[in-house]
Amino acid sequence: MRIAEAELHTVALPLLTPFRTSLGTQTVRRALLVRVRGSDGEEGWAECVADDEPTYSPEYLEGAADLLRRFLLPALFAVPRLDPAGVAPALAHLRGHPMAKAAVETAVLDAVLKARGLSLAAYLGGVRPSVRVGVSVGIAATLDDLLDTVDRHVSAGYARIKLKIEPGWDLEPVRLVRETFGSGLMLTADANTAYAPADARHLARLDAYGLALLEQPFAPDDLHGHARLAARMDTPICLDESITSARAATAAIRARACSVINIKPGRVGGYLEARRIHDLARAADVPVWCGGMLETGLGRAANLALASLPGFTLPGDISATARYFERDLTAPVELTGDSITVPDGPGTGVAPDPDALTAFTTEPPVRVTPAR
Repeated sequence: MRIAEAELHTVALPLLTPFRTSLGTQTVRRALLVRVRGSDGEEGWAECVADDEPTYSPEYLEGAADLLRRFLLPALFAVPRLDPAGVAPALAHLRGHPMAKAAVETAVLDAVLKARGLSLAAYLGGVRPSVRVGVSVGIAATLDDLLDTVDRHVSAGYARIKLKIEPGWDLEPVRLVRETFGSGLMLTADANTAYAPADARHLARLDAYGLALLEQPFAPDDLHGHARLAARMDTPICLDESITSARAATAAIRARACSVINIKPGRVGGYLEARRIHDLARAADVPVWCGGMLETGLGRAANLALASLPGFTLPGDISATARYFERDLTAPVELTGDSITVPDGPGTGVAPDPDALTAFTTEPPVRVTPAR
């Protein structure tokens, strides 16, 4: 295809409850949507998962919008026959910004696969019609609030509970959830880089609670610290922020810094790079799972396609619409038992509902066209 024009839409969806991690608290999910239209009428949509502020990663929403408008889309307008696999090479001269690049690659994928009548799951090599999913539980105001929240999600059927932790909110909440809900609950903890290697002895005390994994305790570039912690703990160490590409994943596996990987397509530059990480991790016998960034239904549909690949053996953070939003941009994503159905329609299988798009749009769409 050749991109004839594109639009950038900024939307804001109120969260049902505030979501707090060691990085901060969110009450609204702002998202940047990318729509591309091909010269033959093909249309594709995608969601950029950058946050408002550069806390989780160096990228942020307004910066991603500026980059897409001024650099990424103009670079792709110049490509006469654009295939999804050609997006990353066409943008390679522009350094960094994987979340913005992932959004435009996904929009191209959506448009091209719709024209071919092929689903994203089938294109990536998915093997499951539905995937088991977990839920991420933020840092609560009180322990009683935490137990109420976990109980609600366990009752809903989620296959795994992930607790956000930070110094001062770690051993006691994990212990209490484990004792309350028993050893049969798949339980994990996510630190979002809140600790330092000096905290290794303290973190090792989490071994007592049978966690399926401990996610990203240290800074993203500290593979050595993670490797030393992994050697000390019985709990498997999972890396998230450290895994920015297939090359980074290879380095982490070789350093024995992790035995589980969280793959977030936006963080690694798109679904094609995410598939490469899946393939190399599977070859190394390292299980992977699909992380979440509070996506709307648009982003979660694409994540479900990725999570249907055979190496995704652990439940991902792809919760139902009712977990975060009263109303979604797309038809509601719904939980059935402990699983969510993988969309099988062409492309990502979903598109924004026009009425919802109008309701949640916060500023006029930005139209981007080739220079004349």
